[in-house]
Amino acid sequence: MKIRKGNIDDIKAISKIYIDTWKTTYNGLVPDNFLNELSYEEAENKWMNFFSDQLDQSFIYVAINDFGEIIGFAAARGSSDQEFKGELYALYLLPKAQGLGAGRRLISAIAEHFMEEGISSMMVWVMKNNKSGCGFYKRLGGEYYTHRESEFGGFLVEDEAYGWKDISVLSISNRDK
Repeated sequence: MKIRKGNIDDIKAISKIYIDTWKTTYNGLVPDNFLNELSYEEAENKWMNFFSDQLDQSFIYVAINDFGEIIGFAAARGSSDQEFKGELYALYLLPKAQGLGAGRRLISAIAEHFMEEGISSMMVWVMKNNKSGCGFYKRLGGEYYTHRESEFGGFLVEDEAYGWKDISVLSISNRDK
């Protein structure tokens, strides 16, 4: 598996992973009609806008399997939060890529990118009922920070934020010491 910085040419693959993963991960957590209305075209626009957002210094890393297929991605940007200066905006992996270390490696790449930019802290928002997501971030040392409500298809969900005040602990080079 290879991790590299994403680029505009990756938009179609990123958008497909985003939509397909939403439909499996959030099935039962948000209304079916919301999931059924998700479109690849809208996702492509979303991720194209994310790539071009210079104000928040947005960036994406992708995970590529041994066959050259993008199997997951992590997106991040700067944050205006008082406690955490970086935000892990999204982490999505195809089901066949889950449990293989791709998520950890993508987060490590995000942390290393932030550290190169002088950002030493990071947070992530995750649906409270997404137990596997919450557990994943806790296992990586993320600590509960705060909560909010989000709306999807007229349905309110609770989100929780987890944060790392020192993201150097997420770096592969530091974890292996």
